[in-house]
Amino acid sequence: MTVQTPVPMDKATFLGWVECQEENYELVRGRVVMMTGGPRGHSQILFNLATALDTRIDLDTWAVLPEFGVDVGPATIRFPDIVVDPAGGTMTDRIATAPVLIAEVMSPSSARIDLGDKAAEYLRLPSLGTYLVVASDEIKLWVWTRTATGFSSGPVVLGDIAASVEVPVLGIALPLAEIYPRVQLE
Repeated sequence: MTVQTPVPMDKATFLGWVECQEENYELVRGRVVMMTGGPRGHSQILFNLATALDTRIDLDTWAVLPEFGVDVGPATIRFPDIVVDPAGGTMTDRIATAPVLIAEVMSPSSARIDLGDKAAEYLRLPSLGTYLVVASDEIKLWVWTRTATGFSSGPVVLGDIAASVEVPVLGIALPLAEIYPRVQLE
């Protein structure tokens, strides 16, 4: 669920303001949007995915950053659930420098944004190699992977717990079985 405020802001003002807030916000087309927390399943999937990535990547080269800022346009800063960015940034950085993987854990209420607006924004990032949308109510992932000719017009959809997500930009595969443990699906 999101709550939008009517106050327009530029990126610099937003980044200074959001640093002092206890809640989570994004800047969407110049408007501040409050992001509410997700249920237990969302948090468990987020943790599982971050752990699976962290155990596979070269930690001297890459950093797994939960809810870290990504500049996606002239008046928009998103905070995806997970960003993989080059390692070595300063401890005060608020924005990814060159994200190569972005993942969103999707609830039924965020499907339109995660698969629509956010996908369109993220897929324009020149550094991005893979965008993942992970369902929190069923075993299902939408995967966009950049090839030599760019991103395809739509995602590959995976729904088999025995499947793996190939992430060529990181040289890894992520088994769905490691993304969904301890998640009670109804």
